[in-house]
Amino acid sequence: MKEKIRIFLDTDLLEKYLLGTTSEEESLQVERYIAMYPEVRKTYNELQENLEVFAKMHAIKTPEGLREKILSKIRAQNAGRRRFRRYAIAASIAAFVFAGSSYFFYNQNQSLQEENTIVNNKIKNLEEDMKEQLEDVRNQFIVLNNPQTKKYVVNGNKKAKELKAVAYINPVKKLSYINVRNLPNLPEDQCYQMWAEVNGEMVNLGVIKNVDDKDKLRALPYAENAVSYITIEPKGGNVTPTVQNIVANINY
Repeated sequence: MKEKIRIFLDTDLLEKYLLGTTSEEESLQVERYIAMYPEVRKTYNELQENLEVFAKMHAIKTPEGLREKILSKIRAQNAGRRRFRRYAIAASIAAFVFAGSSYFFYNQNQSLQEENTIVNNKIKNLEEDMKEQLEDVRNQFIVLNNPQTKKYVVNGNKKAKELKAVAYINPVKKLSYINVRNLPNLPEDQCYQMWAEVNGEMVNLGVIKNVDDKDKLRALPYAENAVSYITIEPKGGNVTPTVQNIVANINY
């Protein structure tokens, strides 16, 4: 056992431990030997005392006024920190305001872009509507003034004897229109609706809301051997024509 202690003391582990340069494993070994063996503990205490004496002997004397300088520097640093905190707070507020304004302007920009898109879409739709309307006006002019246009007078059957309409069919330009000039009054829960049978398919041409404009032309889909109908339907119109309520028809 003494040989084991001697070997341990011959190493520099105690000195390294006092200086704090041992590894974790070495520190555990030193602490175990100090706790287990009085000889090691005694040597450790002696080394510790010697280290304290050595430190005192080689300690550098504190220069005059160093304490005041250190305190002054600490106070200056604290003041600087306070100023820094004020600047930091101000900078934080500025950053927050900037971030808020940036977010606001970003949202505004997004809103403007969305509004711009909506306006552009509306303009585009308006242009398309105007183009369609101009095309319709041009076609009406052709139908009414072209010598090849055929004119058909349409009268209502016994369910609507006062119904008067004129159809204009141009087989060369493949255009067809109808001018509904008069419709008998209906109960409030009923309406007149137009249809066209084109190439074996029934096309809904919509409800005839009024005939205040006696010169208004309504477009009819053109096809060979097409047939148009006017029916009486429930208020708001129907998805399919009520055959027994046909009040007028025209073959073209």
